This record gives sequence, structure tokens and C-alpha cells, in this order.
Amino acid sequence: MKFIDTVIVFLIVGAMSLVANFVGYNNSFIEALPGMLILIAIAIAGMLLTRAFPKIPAAAYIVTLACVLSYPAVPGAAFINEAMAKVSFMSLTTPILAYAGIAIGKDLGVFKKSGWRLVVLACVVFTGTFLGSAVIAEFMMRILGQI
Repeated sequence: MKFIDTVIVFLIVGAMSLVANFVGYNNSFIEALPGMLILIAIAIAGMLLTRAFPKIPAAAYIVTLACVLSYPAVPGAAFINEAMAKVSFMSLTTPILAYAGIAIGKDLGVFKKSGWRLVVLACVVFTGTFLGSAVIAEFMMRILGQI
């Protein structure tokens, strides 16, 4: 995928997220726009860093950059944190998951060739992850005296 195509996808996902943010969380476009632009800029910077230093995945650069920029000792972090607080995390996940669903649907033939074992494996992994998380949460809540 070309870099410009990636930027276009970021902008489309950002626009869809702004709509979801408005509809689901009543944050106006104008209030959420600076935070969304900051998120898109961080994602683009992470992609550029991956091109410059390809041994590290883009997600690592993006997460690291976002953490550094939001750290209180960094100049401008208060503005960044305030701007990003207007963007709901859940409004970001909706278009991303829709895009992932389209990507999987595009490769449905490959998915079919994988066979029924892949579906069983996915169900086992999902169930194991859920049960493992529930056990850890139960254990920690008992230690903390919450239940």
C-alpha cells in the first residue's frame, strides 16, 4: 500500500470516527477535530518512522510517540491530552473494525481454504482468552477486596 493511500485511509477513518463520536457521545465535530488530527498526525509519524527504521513495527512507534507526547513533562502535553479527551476510544474502534471486516471479506476464499479447523481454533482461543481474563479479574478483585 502506498504511503498516500495509507494517509487517505487514516483521514477516512478519522472522519468516520468523528461522526461516531458525535452520534454516540455528543462531542461536536469542532471540539473533537483537534484531537482527531493529533491522532492522525501521530499515526502518520509512526508510519514515517517505520519507513526510516523498518525493523520496528509501526504500532510500536505510534504507541511510543503517543505516550511520550502525552507525558505531563513534555511541552504541549496538556493541550494534547485535553484535545484527545474529546475523542471517545469506542468511536475509533467502529470504523477500524469495519475496515478489518472488509479486509477479511476480501480474502474470503483464503479463509474458506483454511477449513473448519480454523473456526474451531478461533473459538477455542477466544474462549480461553475470555476465561483467562475472567479468572485474573476475579483473583485481583478478591485480593483488592472488591468482591
